[in-house]
Amino acid sequence: MNVKRGSTTFLKVIIFLAGIAILALCIFLVPHIANFASSLYPNFSPMTSLIFIVMYGAAMPFFFALYQAIKLLKYIDEDITFSELSVKSLKNIKCCAIIISGLYALGMPIFHFIARKVDPPIGIMVLIIIFASLMIAVFASILQRLLQEAILIKSENDWTI
Repeated sequence: MNVKRGSTTFLKVIIFLAGIAILALCIFLVPHIANFASSLYPNFSPMTSLIFIVMYGAAMPFFFALYQAIKLLKYIDEDITFSELSVKSLKNIKCCAIIISGLYALGMPIFHFIARKVDPPIGIMVLIIIFASLMIAVFASILQRLLQEAILIKSENDWTI
């Protein structure tokens, strides 16, 4: 029990640090990226707004997914892992990952225009974000399905006793 609580506490700290890092990037880096992009294309006035929409739009489901992960770890601590609450948290994490991937995929043309005037790694970084989000969505989906099957098996075993 103590080892489990220590592991979940460690994961909660990691999630909190990831949230702080992304918050810092949103506060300090995103405005610079938007201003830089608008300076590259001064005749295209919505460039700044589009960058903000994509990046801040993706930050919101990211923070919601972190909240769902914290809730999932809380369920593990409370020994209610095999519950519909855990399934719902995993479903929310999957949906958030899909939204993040979709926003960056929709914003890919914007980042392509930026990459045309600067080094190409911007496009590669966006592709990494898209594929990492999709991998998280697939992983959460698999865990969700396994958890649903485990809950079903558990309920069947409860009825046979």
